Amino acid sequence: MQTTVKASIRFQGIGLHSGRPARMTIHAAPADHGIWFRRTDREGNGILIPARWDAVVEAQLCTRIVSADGIEISTIEHLMAALAGTGVHNALIDLDGPEVPILDGSSAPFVRAILRTGIQVLDAPLRAIRILEPIEVRAGDSVARLEPADEMEMEFTIDFTDAAIGRQEKRLKLANGTFVRELSNSRTFCREADVQMMREAGLALGGTYENAVVVDGDRVLSPGGLRHADEPVRHKMLDALGDLALAGAPILGRYSGERAGHALTNRLLRALFARPSAYRMVECGPETQARLPGAGLDRADYLAIA
Repeated sequence: MQTTVKASIRFQGIGLHSGRPARMTIHAAPADHGIWFRRTDREGNGILIPARWDAVVEAQLCTRIVSADGIEISTIEHLMAALAGTGVHNALIDLDGPEVPILDGSSAPFVRAILRTGIQVLDAPLRAIRILEPIEVRAGDSVARLEPADEMEMEFTIDFTDAAIGRQEKRLKLANGTFVRELSNSRTFCREADVQMMREAGLALGGTYENAVVVDGDRVLSPGGLRHADEPVRHKMLDALGDLALAGAPILGRYSGERAGHALTNRLLRALFARPSAYRMVECGPETQARLPGAGLDRADYLAIA
């Protein structure tokens, strides 16, 4: 069955790249509504933008969606991952500016708030995207791939010269709360050497050691160090789940990413939907739904990231 949140959930923070204050509210929505954002700082009833792959425009270091009128919302990936990872299929998200608040740089604050508020089951069947044929996109030495599997699986590889990161690989089945327990609190990361370049380009203006993992060679500069020894690759998987959620329905398939980022994952979705033989929309019965990322979450999952 489809779901939404039981009550409105409010957040306040700053945008990672804009550095601007942001207020955001997640509202419950009816069945078949999907996930939509609304810019409340615009005249009238605000500007609505669908959280969908074909509303994405290429951006540096984040995922950005744009309305038909050119109004944008950026850095939506951590929130989208939280919604997908807790199994929320319908929501209206009000935002009073151009960027989702970064909070601690992970999905955990969103996940905690969603699980604390509760999830409402709606009287409507849930449909998923079953992958039927392998599909792959490349850009240089970066690769993103989808292939058939009975549930959402993911594997990711990263390779950085900084010894604090190095080469990391991870593979997970994202069923039954795995996202919440294993990935949701992994923070965005960057190299100290890149910080000044990003700021000169008008990016990461709201970035701090408190909302990102910053590394310099073999050192982790952020207070408290890493939350996981392989936190960077876990965060890349978090990002990928958020970007895949823009498909508009849960995916039953295996995603593989090697040095992949937001733009490449969006290109993968575009390639998928351009090939109708590669997927089929299916109605989820109880057995299939029980294997989806947000199925079976309980208090123990909440306490794992509380």
